[in-house]
Amino acid sequence: MARALRTLAAVASPAVPVAATVLVPVGSIEQHGPHLPLDTDTVIATAVATEAARRLTLRDLDVLVAPALAYGSSGEHQDFPGTSSIGTEVLHQVVVELTRSMRTWARRVVLVNAHGGNGAALRGAVRQLTAEGHDVGWVPCATEDVDLHAGRTETSLMLHLAPWHVRLDRAEAGNTDPLEELLPAMVAGGVKAVSPNGVLGDPAGASAEEGAAVLAAMVGDVVRFVNGA
Repeated sequence: MARALRTLAAVASPAVPVAATVLVPVGSIEQHGPHLPLDTDTVIATAVATEAARRLTLRDLDVLVAPALAYGSSGEHQDFPGTSSIGTEVLHQVVVELTRSMRTWARRVVLVNAHGGNGAALRGAVRQLTAEGHDVGWVPCATEDVDLHAGRTETSLMLHLAPWHVRLDRAEAGNTDPLEELLPAMVAGGVKAVSPNGVLGDPAGASAEEGAAVLAAMVGDVVRFVNGA
């Protein structure tokens, strides 16, 4: 019989598997245009980690899903109300300390990240932890092949995962230029310097069906990473 999916928050200490792999969703609380909630990245990261854990558990692997790290490095969105950022340096240290703690009982820690701005912190933390001898890695929930932020892809994902929080009547296109063209101005002045409404892309045409397909692709990335493929 396949093992049931377990979450770290709900399991009792004696029931923690001896050689568990822990999936830690990493998201953000930041603006996602006028139509998506502030916790969009956290919702996506949690959904990807949970479904990946379910699939891995069906293969008789001991996997736990940890509570999400909901606050990330979102300084580029700070001009928009609601954005709540802890910055790269603090996120780096949180990941280091959390992984060190988990590794006293877990075989492996995998961070599932849904906010691009967290990348520098995660790369640095994983590099440091690996040098310390820890079995740790991170996987991005990549949506940038379609659009950058709060456009069709993230809107589709949220229509699939939490449609009650999507305000389609407020959805509007933002700056649709490629990242390489936007980056200099974004580095200097944040997202608002290139997109007054905070959207980098166009949510038009978003659908729950597309969101389900994108989610499945992200989950596949995590499953392959954990399996070492």
